[in-house]
Amino acid sequence: MPHDHHDHDNLSPSGHPFRPDNDEPLTYWQTMEIALREILVEKGHLAQADITAQIDAMDARNPSHGAAVVARAWVDPDFKAQLLADASTASRDMGFDIGPMHLVAVANTDTIHNLIVCTLCSCYPRNLLGLPPDWYKTRAYRSRAVSEPRAVLREFGLNLPDTTTLRVHDSTADMRYIVLPARPAGTDDLSQGELAELVTRDSMIGVGLPRQP
Repeated sequence: MPHDHHDHDNLSPSGHPFRPDNDEPLTYWQTMEIALREILVEKGHLAQADITAQIDAMDARNPSHGAAVVARAWVDPDFKAQLLADASTASRDMGFDIGPMHLVAVANTDTIHNLIVCTLCSCYPRNLLGLPPDWYKTRAYRSRAVSEPRAVLREFGLNLPDTTTLRVHDSTADMRYIVLPARPAGTDDLSQGELAELVTRDSMIGVGLPRQP
């Protein structure tokens, strides 16, 4: 299962990862998006500067927002309960604009581990976690996370005991998931900000665990 942790193969002579050129013909929906955008700009309903600013804002999102949500849930039992009951509202209450999507938080425990995938494309809680990693969008991950999830996790370096129940959650265009990983042991003296630094993107997808203090 290829992913960006150990992807040192396929390097170009310059040492950069090789990626094929994205020069295939535009899809129907890409063509429609360009046409609609150009019409809206031409009619004065949108400004190109506004579009660029929004793209830049989306690109600037990163997993720190999700990490802040997780860290607060670790230290605030009432917020954790709210997060598990209604993750969309809980995230908004922290000041994070997650748009209209329905966000669901699923908690890891001593006996349950959760894994997130989007089998159709790459639906992902970008507002909290930023852009999805390349491996999340690959056909291999999208199919194998469902058919052989334990093997996929082993390739990420996560070996779950046979006694752990593994639950795979399939995201959709309307509903996204975020994993609430278990709080690492030995972190009782850490502040909420210090705890957030332990939360990794992969732990909020379910292919990894938080850092140890």
